[in-house]
Amino acid sequence: MRSVEAQLLHRPPGLTAGEIVRRLTAVQAQDVPSALLAFRARSATLTRADVEAAGQARELVRTWGPRGTLHLVHAEDLPWIHALTSSATNARRRLAEEGVTGDDLLALIDRALAGRGPLTKAELEERLAGRARGQGVVHLVALAAHHGLAVLGPSRAGKPTYVHAADWLGAPITPEPDRDRALKELAVRYRRAHHPADPEDLAAWSGLPLGQARRAWAMSAAPAPVPRTAPFVRLAPAFDEYLMGWRDRTPILAAEHARKVFPGGGILRPVVLVNGLIQGVWTRKGTRASVEPFGDLPGEMLDAEITDVHRFLSVETRA
Repeated sequence: MRSVEAQLLHRPPGLTAGEIVRRLTAVQAQDVPSALLAFRARSATLTRADVEAAGQARELVRTWGPRGTLHLVHAEDLPWIHALTSSATNARRRLAEEGVTGDDLLALIDRALAGRGPLTKAELEERLAGRARGQGVVHLVALAAHHGLAVLGPSRAGKPTYVHAADWLGAPITPEPDRDRALKELAVRYRRAHHPADPEDLAAWSGLPLGQARRAWAMSAAPAPVPRTAPFVRLAPAFDEYLMGWRDRTPILAAEHARKVFPGGGILRPVVLVNGLIQGVWTRKGTRASVEPFGDLPGEMLDAEITDVHRFLSVETRA
């Protein structure tokens, strides 16, 4: 059985948004509402405004991380995570597919972002003066991010923004120069948050080649076991770390329900966890959650979770 305690799903009291991210290493943030709800599943007291405030304070940074996908990362962890997960290869390939070419692409996006604060894709497209449009703009930012020059800023009217790392963080992101040190830190953090696991799981989660994952694993030690907690129900969001953190989901998801959770097309639905096992899926409309169970669910604990989703989403965003 996977350790829900290692994943903080037993909701230990007192953790800040930043502490939760550091304990998990990173939080998948392709979809911002789902990323916010990952904090709710791990804290009985944090609000959406608390999490967003940690982003506004530059404590949490949204950027390309493990597997080349967008994650929330603690600002103090950016150097070593960047050293292990950064690669410009995919960004340059996607730029070529979008017809964005030239020897000056990095300098181009550097100039477009520098000193401007967070910009939407449309605003950046205007500053690029025809050199890139649509997704080509995003891939240019990804290229800059892989060189430590860009991160994502706070959403504006529901749209992502992009900002020069020096403007947002005070300096470009400088990768940790000691790769072994970075590998060891990765394995220590991963193993603390994912138990049981093996190097193959680490490779799948991080995007590192298996050989490097094994090297990292050898430099780390197994964490002390976390005591089991009382039974509970959690409404976990789509792309939650509890589902994304291992290469194989069969230990927590019965085969007959797999298509309900993964219907295809890259979709991963929010799930109902009962003592660590997926026992249903759920949706939300506004602040209201609706559950589609796979069988009988503990009614009182489920009702409390539905109420808590409403609590978390109902608090106004801080200025």
